[in-house]
Amino acid sequence: MKRILEPELMLDEEQAKAYALADFSVPHQMFVDLFRKKFGPVLTGLVLDLGCGPADISVRFAKAYPHCTIIGLDGSPAMLKYGQRRLEKEGLTDRIKLTLGKIPEVDLPEKSFDAVIVNSLLHHLPEPLIMWEIIKKVAKPKAPVFVMDLLRPATKEEALNIVEKYARNEPDILKRDFYYSLLAGFRPEEIEEQLRQAALSYWTFEIITDRHFIVYGRFLAVSQKRLTSGSL
Repeated sequence: MKRILEPELMLDEEQAKAYALADFSVPHQMFVDLFRKKFGPVLTGLVLDLGCGPADISVRFAKAYPHCTIIGLDGSPAMLKYGQRRLEKEGLTDRIKLTLGKIPEVDLPEKSFDAVIVNSLLHHLPEPLIMWEIIKKVAKPKAPVFVMDLLRPATKEEALNIVEKYARNEPDILKRDFYYSLLAGFRPEEIEEQLRQAALSYWTFEIITDRHFIVYGRFLAVSQKRLTSGSL
């Protein structure tokens, strides 16, 4: 099954509200737990959360790493509205700052972030290499980078089965969005080709569930890549 694009931004108020109120605790906590497993329990500095949505992962990450500050970037004002409410509720407005912006147009400071995290942004992008190039632009040398996203099933029927398995009791709007997100995801060979084109093949690609993959590694300069061989 070929990739079927979905809208790049979730601008609709109903969509944003449904997403903000949904229970993503299992995959989102898995995201943070896997970051800790791959990079350890200690991290300081400035973290960029690309495509932060309503900031659930930003909040979880801030709690897991209390010595970090986080910039959450998203292109949807509706998503950021619910994200800001979440930060106020959690008392984290001093450690998490939400910014409206869309890659690649957004102006982000180069080589400024001590870590970059990305959840479920890649499948929204018509041109996926944009994301990998932005990460290379903004990450400091040796900064940990952690990306999690959806795998595209082999068939539409398989996608429907995944939706039924994991989102049976969710509102129709969430089930619809989940289905189209699966169709917009990538196959393993496509992700590996993206990393090759972006000169990031030294990062690690892993399939972690029947619908998720992760890519992780530390950003290395060209000279450093020549001196290392696929290490983190």
